[in-house]
Amino acid sequence: MAQQGGDGGQSDAAWIQRLEPSLRGNAQGPLAGLRFAVKDNIDVAGVPTTAACPAFAHTPVVHAASVQRLLDAGAELLGKTNLDQFACGLNGSRSPYGAVPNAFDARYVSGGSSSGSAYVVATGQADFALGTDTAGSGRVPAGLNNIVGLKPSKGLVSARGVLPAAQSVDCVSILAPTVAMAVRVLECLAGYDPADPYSRPLPMHTEPLSAAFRFGVPSQLEFFGDQQAAAAFAQAVAGLEALGGQPVPIDYAPLADAAALLYESALVAERYAAVRGFFDAEPGAVIEPVRSILAAGQQYGAADVFDAQHRLQALTQQASAMWRGKQGIDVLCVPTAPTHCTLAAMREQPVERNRELGYYTNFVNLMDYAALAVPAALRPDGLPFGITLIGPAGGDWQLAELGQRFHHATALPQGAMGQPLPAPLSIPALRPTPATHLELVVVGAHLSGMPLNGQLIERQARLTQTTATAPHYRLYALSGTTPPKPGLARVEAGGAAIAVEIWQVPLHAVGSFLALVPPPLALGSVELADGRWVHGFVCEGHALLHAEDVTHHGGWKAYRAQAN
Repeated sequence: MAQQGGDGGQSDAAWIQRLEPSLRGNAQGPLAGLRFAVKDNIDVAGVPTTAACPAFAHTPVVHAASVQRLLDAGAELLGKTNLDQFACGLNGSRSPYGAVPNAFDARYVSGGSSSGSAYVVATGQADFALGTDTAGSGRVPAGLNNIVGLKPSKGLVSARGVLPAAQSVDCVSILAPTVAMAVRVLECLAGYDPADPYSRPLPMHTEPLSAAFRFGVPSQLEFFGDQQAAAAFAQAVAGLEALGGQPVPIDYAPLADAAALLYESALVAERYAAVRGFFDAEPGAVIEPVRSILAAGQQYGAADVFDAQHRLQALTQQASAMWRGKQGIDVLCVPTAPTHCTLAAMREQPVERNRELGYYTNFVNLMDYAALAVPAALRPDGLPFGITLIGPAGGDWQLAELGQRFHHATALPQGAMGQPLPAPLSIPALRPTPATHLELVVVGAHLSGMPLNGQLIERQARLTQTTATAPHYRLYALSGTTPPKPGLARVEAGGAAIAVEIWQVPLHAVGSFLALVPPPLALGSVELADGRWVHGFVCEGHALLHAEDVTHHGGWKAYRAQAN
C-alpha cells in the first residue's frame, strides 16, 4: 500500500494513510468537531491494517471497538499513522514506511511504537490520536514530543479490533496536547466489553489525591549520562513539591527486574504468539530487529512461561509494599524517557538504544498500573522532557487531576505548535474535595436557571446541593443592579431560612469568577440549615438601607417569579 499524507513540510512518514474523505461521526456527540488519527495496528473498516508490515496487510470489515466509540461520540477520523513494526519498539524508526522524526528536531527519534500518532498530535495535524501501549509505546513518544500520553488501566478501554503485541498486557492509549483533551476522550472510550477477553468492569477511584500527597521517586536514578535529562527531572520533582507533594525514595530494583522480563524471559513468547502464523510462513517479510525479537519467542516452552509468570508475580508482590500503609506513596513519578537519541545512534545500536528509552516504562502494564505521561520541560538543547505519573489500576482520574495541575504549572506550549495551554478543566469523574474545589453558597443571580449562572457553568462548577440557610438571615432586592441581584444579611433576631444552592468551583477558576462579582457583594461565610459554615455571597450593610426586604418569599427564585 502506498504511504500517503503529510503537508506543509510536515513528516510524510507519520502517516500510513490519510482518508479522503475523512470518516465523520455523530454531529451531536460530545467529541463533535474534534479530529483524530489511529495507529495502524487498530482496525478501521475498509482500510488495510498493516502494522507497518505490507506483506501482513489485511482489510477489516468492522471498526475496532475504540474507533467505533469515538465515531459514535462525534469525532472525525483523519487516517492511520505509522508505527514501529508490529508495535515492537520504543523509537519510531522500525518501519518500512520510514522513520518518524521528532517533532522538535528531525535528527532525533520520535519515540514509539505510537510514533506517527504522537507526531500528528504534536504538530497539530490531529486534535488527538489513538496509540497502543504494551511496554511504553503510548508514553515514550508523548514524552519525547511534549504532549500527553494517557495509558489507561488494563481492561478499561476495549482492545477488540487491535492487533495484539502482547495481548494480556496491551492497552489502547490516548495521545493529546493536554490532559483535559485526553480525559474527554477516555470518558468516551472507557467501558466494559464482553467481546474483549481482557476487558473488565473496573472500580475507579473517585477521590482526588490528598493535598499533601506522597510521590515515590526511584532512590537510584539512571539517565545514561544525559545531564540535561537529570536536571529536568530534578526540576520536575521540585514542581511536584510546589504542588504540595512529598517525595519518598523507593527501591526501583523490583520494578527494573520486572521490566527486564518483558523481553529477556519467556514472556517474549506472547509477542511471537500474536503473529505466529504469519511469522512462521514469511519471516523474511519482517524487518530487523523486530524479526529477531519475535524469533526469540520461539525458543520457549510452556513451563518456561509459567516460570516467568511466577517470577513476575513475586516481583509485583515485592513492589506492592510501596503503596501500603501510612508511609506508602500515593503516586510514583519517573522520567518518561531517561534520554534522547538521534536516529543515527539508533541505527548504530538499535537494541541497546531502544532498551534505554524503555528503562522506566516496561514494568507498568506487567504490574497492572495506570500511567500518565505529561510534559515537564523544554531542555536547554530545545528537546522535550517529560515525567510519568503511575498509580494502581483504577487510579486514572486521580493521575489526570494531578497531571493536569503539574502540566499547567510548567506553562509549556502545546506540543510543537507554539500555542499556549488552554485553561485547565475539572475532572468530572472525581468527587470534589477542598484540595480541588471551593464550596460556594449561591443565593441570587448565579442560581441555576438565573441570568449569571453561566459564569459558573463555563468554569465547570458543579451544583451539588439545593438547601437553605440557617434561620438567621434576611434577603433584600438591591436597587439599581443589572441583572437584578439580592443581598443576604445575617441578623440577630427576626431571621428566616433562605433557599440557596451549593456549587463546587474548581480552585483554578475561583479567581476569575470572583473578579466578576461587583460591590456591594462580597465573599463571606454563610451558616446552612445543617449547621455548617460555607463560603458564600454576602452583602455590605450600606447597600441594604434602601433595598426592598423580600425575605417572606423564602428565596430569590421565588421572588423573581412573582416579580415577573
